[in-house]
Amino acid sequence: MTQIDTPLNLPAATTIKFERDARTRRGDYVEKLIEIVLFLAGFSSVAITLGIVGMLVWESLPFFRQVGLSKFLLDLQWTPLLGQPHYGIWGLLSGTITTTLVALFVAIPVGTICAIWLSEYCSARLREIIKPVLELLSAVPTVVYGYFALLFVTPILQALLNPVLQTLGWDPLPGFNMLSAGFVMGIMIIPYVASLSEDAMRSVPMALREGSFAMGATRFQTSWNVVVPSALSGITAAYILGVARAIGETMIVAIAAGNMAGFQFNPLREGQTITAYIVGISKGDLPHGSLEYRTIFAAGLTLLVLTLFFNVGGYLIRKRYREAYT
Repeated sequence: MTQIDTPLNLPAATTIKFERDARTRRGDYVEKLIEIVLFLAGFSSVAITLGIVGMLVWESLPFFRQVGLSKFLLDLQWTPLLGQPHYGIWGLLSGTITTTLVALFVAIPVGTICAIWLSEYCSARLREIIKPVLELLSAVPTVVYGYFALLFVTPILQALLNPVLQTLGWDPLPGFNMLSAGFVMGIMIIPYVASLSEDAMRSVPMALREGSFAMGATRFQTSWNVVVPSALSGITAAYILGVARAIGETMIVAIAAGNMAGFQFNPLREGQTITAYIVGISKGDLPHGSLEYRTIFAAGLTLLVLTLFFNVGGYLIRKRYREAYT
């Protein structure tokens, strides 16, 4: 009997080709769908960022029309709620910079030392235990850190520093101060610095370490002179993330640093940061749309620009060192 080729009775090779073409078309559809989803995910992050920037700029424009950019940037007093208001952002910016610097003086040395030990000295089994425990510090609510700074760290600092301050003829350390707030902020960002720096150090090829050992270098010399420079791009990224985290911290400074804005860089005194001011004004005590209420958007825009400045600076530093060590 002769076999007749019909669409329902095709040769095996033709049937396989049709099935392969169908799978290819389905694969193309799935690939296109995945591409669209990934594009929407990436575009959404950009759109959200542009929306935040646009909202801050739009809400800040009426403030700058009434106050003026020169008074905002050149005046050293920030008293928008008093009878004779001043709108100099440096009254808040100095407190933000001071607490951030104190936090970095704590987090960068301790975090870097922890990263070197975890990467170069710690055993693999012990690292798997210590690193998750270290990262738990970043999961502690910041309000807990705030009361820890106010009720635990501040009394210890007062007991240690007040005798010295009295000997020098200076005022004693007040209950609200930027030193304790910045110190606890540094403790809070240690996991960010240590974890990311350790990841960068562990990505350094083992051949570089072996070459250093072959030249007679010790483990510390290898860690400091070979591993750290090779991982400097990732370590710098960890530092920049710590800076951004410290600048944007709210509850610790709102609880422990006080609410007295002033142009000073003395961590032994009370101060107010940009984030703490925004929290205080956002409680709803002021009429919506008033000039005093719009100060939070001007302060928020300043905070965004400051964070952008550090991120761009960190990117340029990472790019420079990446080119130097590649």
